[in-house]
Amino acid sequence: LGVRLGGTLAYAGRVEHRPVLNGAAGRDVRGADIERAVRLSRRVGALALGVCVAGRLAAGHLLAGRKRGRA
Repeated sequence: LGVRLGGTLAYAGRVEHRPVLNGAAGRDVRGADIERAVRLSRRVGALALGVCVAGRLAAGHLLAGRKRGRA
């Protein structure tokens, strides 16, 4: 996403100093970056689901073929 995360942050009046991720190349987070992150997360989730379903179907097909071969 090309954003910088971490650094000095304030939560409920408490200041936290965290390591900076992507400091030199990153830019500050904007509202549109949240939308991009959500879209990316949904795409990754859909891809992972597709891979799992395809793997399950392939495994079921292979197991069914082995059972037929034994009969």
